[in-house]
Order: sequence, then C-alpha cells, then structure tokens
Amino acid sequence: MESRTAYLNQAVLACFFAALISIGAYISIPIPGTPVPLVLQNMFIMLTALTLGPWWGLVSVALYLFFGLVGIPVFSGGTGGIARFLGPTGGYLAGYVPATLVIGLLAKKPLRHPLAALAPCVVGMAIVYLVGITRLKAVLDISWDRALASGLYPFIIGDIAKIILTSLLAPRIAAGIDSLETRHTDG
Repeated sequence: MESRTAYLNQAVLACFFAALISIGAYISIPIPGTPVPLVLQNMFIMLTALTLGPWWGLVSVALYLFFGLVGIPVFSGGTGGIARFLGPTGGYLAGYVPATLVIGLLAKKPLRHPLAALAPCVVGMAIVYLVGITRLKAVLDISWDRALASGLYPFIIGDIAKIILTSLLAPRIAAGIDSLETRHTDG
C-alpha cells in the first residue's frame, strides 16, 4: 500500500505528464497528403509510461484523453471534443490507452538504461498504429494500401527519432524523479 505522500506525489506527476502530453499535441507539423499530423504527444505518451509505469501512466493518459473528450483543446491542432474520437484519427487517440499499459508493463523499473526502453516503445507505437490505421481505414473507407500510405509511412522516420529520444531521456527523468522522492521521504 502506497503511503499518502507517495500517492500524492504520483498523482501530481500524473497531472504533470498529462500537461506535457497536451503541450506535445500543440507541437504539430502537417504532412501533405495525410490527415494525420506529426506531433510530439506520442513521444510524451511513451515517456509517461516509461517514467510512471503502467498504472499511473494510464491515469495520466486517461486524464489527457478525458480533457480532450469534454472539449478542452488538448489534441493536435488545438482541438478537442468527441468528434476527434469519432473521426478518422480517433484510433490513434484510442491506441494510446493499450500502448501506455504495454509500454509500462514491458519496461523494467527502475529504468536504468536507454536500451531497456527501446523495445517497449517500439511495441507501444506499433499498438498505436494498429488501432489508428484500422480506424483511419474504416472511417475514410479506403484500402489498406492507402491507409498505410497516409497513416503510417510518412511518420516512420519521425517516430523512430522520437523513440530514440524518449529512450535516451526516460532513464534520466526516472532517476531524477526517484531522487526527488527519496530526498522528500528522507528529509
């Protein structure tokens, strides 16, 4: 059972990471020929799962998605609302939930080395793409070739870079958080 202080610390971190995910959605680069922009929110989703683990990571991602669902403009392009979930890119948003759980479960805590974060991030992004592309294909009623051409291929290089960057950052951030928590409980 977590102490009250540890619980509060994790809740604050979950809120902080939900805010980071929201900020990452505002860093959006439109890609010609696809309705899906290149964003940093998925990088922050991976970082959240690696840093907070599966359950607190899920709390953070659920909070982010809830804010967007009720209309707070936290999604890419400064949008929000249920229409984003029901539209062609809604599957990518929905894919964040299982991806967060899987990344958090696959990553070993404490996360000490960047290589330990690579495979969980690759698997997590594969889940996001599986759910996202399936939804994109269904809503737009397009072929698998077209769905892959507009919902995956333009993003592979950017997502590889985000996976590498996340894998490099996560152990340092996790160590910093652990250090703060240790210092807080010791002092």
